Amino acid sequence: MSEQRIILEMGTGNDLYGQDYTKAARRAVQDALHHSSIALFSKLGIDHSEMRVCVTIGVQQPEAIDCDRVAADLPRGRAEVRAVKGGLDVTDDEAGTRHVIATAAIEAFLPDQTGKYVQS
Repeated sequence: MSEQRIILEMGTGNDLYGQDYTKAARRAVQDALHHSSIALFSKLGIDHSEMRVCVTIGVQQPEAIDCDRVAADLPRGRAEVRAVKGGLDVTDDEAGTRHVIATAAIEAFLPDQTGKYVQS
């Protein structure tokens, strides 16, 4: 069955002192989710389980992301999370620290709804 992307949200998150890429990724996802309020499901009677949610996280060390932990933060839909090279690390050589900045793109897909609804 074909799908249609119905949502695209972006967010950023950081971990300024813990150098934790997963924490920064989770904050980026929460930032993106706080930009959304979707009445579509209740208005059209669509079950949230029909929604596939694809999350792409950009950080400098993608292998350091616990994608399952990020997926667990998503409140609805069937989550798929992948980490890619991106984001930003800002080093403070004097303090010997690295500030981790993550970016997140959240895409939500539903099965094609063409022809199921008629505008009145």
